[in-house]
Amino acid sequence: MANRPALTVLAGGVGAAKFLRGLLRVADPSTLTIIVNTGDDERFFDLAVSPDLDTITYTAAGVANPRTGWGRRDDSFHCLDALGRFYDETWFRLGDRDLATHIYRTQRLAAGARLSSVTAEVCRAFGIAARILPMSDDPVRTVLDTAAGTLTFQDYLVRRRARPAVRRIRYLGAERARPAPGVVAAIRDAAAVVIAPSNPLLSIGPLLAVPGIRRTLERRHGPTVAVSPLVGGRAPTGPLARQLRRLGLPASSLGIAACYRPFLDALVIDHRDRAEAAVLAASGCRVIVADTLFSTEGRAAAAARRLLRALA
Repeated sequence: MANRPALTVLAGGVGAAKFLRGLLRVADPSTLTIIVNTGDDERFFDLAVSPDLDTITYTAAGVANPRTGWGRRDDSFHCLDALGRFYDETWFRLGDRDLATHIYRTQRLAAGARLSSVTAEVCRAFGIAARILPMSDDPVRTVLDTAAGTLTFQDYLVRRRARPAVRRIRYLGAERARPAPGVVAAIRDAAAVVIAPSNPLLSIGPLLAVPGIRRTLERRHGPTVAVSPLVGGRAPTGPLARQLRRLGLPASSLGIAACYRPFLDALVIDHRDRAEAAVLAASGCRVIVADTLFSTEGRAAAAARRLLRALA
């Protein structure tokens, strides 16, 4: 391990998980630290649910649902269906096996454990070699001011299917949040930091809103590389293109680069967006071209291999 440079990945949910399927296949998982967004954490049925953490954890454990990208493979929903008799929160689909994770997390947090400690315990239980860290042990809540009112992330994305027009995105509590133990060192000391192809506003934005994380990215020595979540100006998952345009940014790799401009050294773009490479290069951003439509694990592995070669 001493001869293999460590990578730190900043990650959201499904988009990041698709990329990580490939990276975990071509890199030594024990050299990877994955720092995960917790701005979309929510409570359902009084259970502490961390959707992005769980998506990344299940992916690293090899038990994620390959069809949806979230939840557990071959899970059932008997408990949720039964709860539907009493509650109207069943729009957020919690599978029976998935519920075990939330019950454990809720009990440990209630006993005084920190989220980072509980996450490490969950990873050990699943036999995960990579280190997975929440961005903070302090609560940060992503809320969206929309045409339908102020909504939590899950209400906006899952319940309302990202339909309401977004006027503003806020990360409540981020200014007071401290990076979780190990986060600053993982960013500072990594041979390279990779920003996964997650929504830079909704998934990576909460991480960057934590002052200690952004400050460390801006001061670190060594490359910081982002993987664009856009393919041909569209996001394979989520409403990113529309959100970028509403904020006055181009729905292209140029818009993604603008989100990370102060600390971005290189950007991985899809081969369909090759025409944007010259403009990016002229701005001082190195460009790596790959197939970033991660519809299969093999495609994700090929892109991850291309990225690692570029960093070598």
